[in-house]
Amino acid sequence: GTLFLDELGELPKAAQVRFLRVLEDGEVWPIGAKSSKKVDVRIIAATNRSLLDEVAEGHFREDLFYRLAVAVIRLPALRKRSQDLKLLINHLLDKVNAESRDEPGFKDKKFSKEGLNILLEHDWPGNVRELLNTLRRLVVWSEQDVITADDAKNALLKAPASRRGGDATLAHEVGQEFDLQQVLNNVERHYVEKAWLESGKRKKEAASLLGIAN
Repeated sequence: GTLFLDELGELPKAAQVRFLRVLEDGEVWPIGAKSSKKVDVRIIAATNRSLLDEVAEGHFREDLFYRLAVAVIRLPALRKRSQDLKLLINHLLDKVNAESRDEPGFKDKKFSKEGLNILLEHDWPGNVRELLNTLRRLVVWSEQDVITADDAKNALLKAPASRRGGDATLAHEVGQEFDLQQVLNNVERHYVEKAWLESGKRKKEAASLLGIAN
């Protein structure tokens, strides 16, 4: 069969060792059993972390990473999939409406054009989980059956700019000590190092990730 492991990047180091042994030997030791048992499964694993970064920082075993990283699919962040966002919102809203129909006083919710635009303009740092829980808040708390722009604004939870990775770069105060070139150099260094790790330290792939020739 197939075993799906979500948020693999959260696996503790001790469990990583045991998991690697299972992958290598194809055997598990059931709780209470007196001997190991052969298993034949396909592993599909998912994580919202960059496991190459986790390997570089010593949080994830390098041997386990390369044992798992046979066919790697990188899903772009929701903010990079604007053409899919409206479809996802409509699909998930139908799902949330269906979940809530047995609640007292439930009204089947739909978006006004202005309310939908608020969600389409949001950058969704929490990706699909954030979108789904935002829709759940809207279905629970909006009083009318049509979700307005104000409803949508109130349902969005925004972190302070200084705590949101990319926005912190734009929060520097300008003045006598400000060095624009240094800020740009730091940004460039950050993304070059990120691409270098995510490409498995392969120059050509790293350049491709960065959108540069070489």
